[in-house]
Amino acid sequence: MERYRGRTLLLEIVMIAVGALFFVPIYVLVNLSLKRPDDPSSPLAPATSPTFDNYRAAWTQADLGGALLTSVFVTVTSVLIIVVISSLAAYPLARVARGWSRLAFYGFMLGLLLPFQLALIPLYTTIRDLGLLGSGWSLVLYYAGLQVPFSIFLYVGFIRAVPVAYEEAAAIDGCGPLNGFVRVVFPLLRPVTGTVAILNVVHVWNDFLTPLLYLTGSTQQTVPVALFSFVSQYVSQWNLVFAGLVITIAPILLVYFLMQRTIIKGFASQVKG
Repeated sequence: MERYRGRTLLLEIVMIAVGALFFVPIYVLVNLSLKRPDDPSSPLAPATSPTFDNYRAAWTQADLGGALLTSVFVTVTSVLIIVVISSLAAYPLARVARGWSRLAFYGFMLGLLLPFQLALIPLYTTIRDLGLLGSGWSLVLYYAGLQVPFSIFLYVGFIRAVPVAYEEAAAIDGCGPLNGFVRVVFPLLRPVTGTVAILNVVHVWNDFLTPLLYLTGSTQQTVPVALFSFVSQYVSQWNLVFAGLVITIAPILLVYFLMQRTIIKGFASQVKG
């Protein structure tokens, strides 16, 4: 075994310092959420008289319960649609070696280059004409279309690394292309599916502009829009904002920590492929 040297100690100190640096924003977030509104101390100074009233006030005043339900519906529905469409579209793009397949793949990749702001007004008018303004389905339709190209990119890279022998064995047993994909290929895509799911969950959950645009004037609102109600031109209740942030990011952090191995494995396999 390699002996413990001064260089190893230096690397450990650097890693601890970097880890502490990334921990500072979390500390500031939790610390400010526990401070009273009249506490003038620095954000880095520990709360002298911590209180949990901020969490209670943020939950009731911003109707975080209803906002969480809307965010959960939009996020779960959007991610399910993205996973199904992206995996089914990526399978022929990765397996078919004809010219149209490569052309179609590059066409999807154009969706990664074009900024969504270019289509902001046309999409709004389309959603309005469909009668979906003020409904969570408008967000589901928007996110499903926006995130499919990136998800296809991840799926294609992973599927290309999966041996074709599995599908050939399924075909010998009588499975058709769709049945073979559902029963054989898709279970092998679990790592990249976890990566696609968590990345899209984070994006959809944290988006602010689209829900503000499509749900304005309705009783439905997502978590970022609900928290924005504490910020105005003259008065900003930052203690309630930070308390609400702690409440709303806790589920996402929990899901990420539970799936971090799957996410890393999915990225590593995609890069290798």
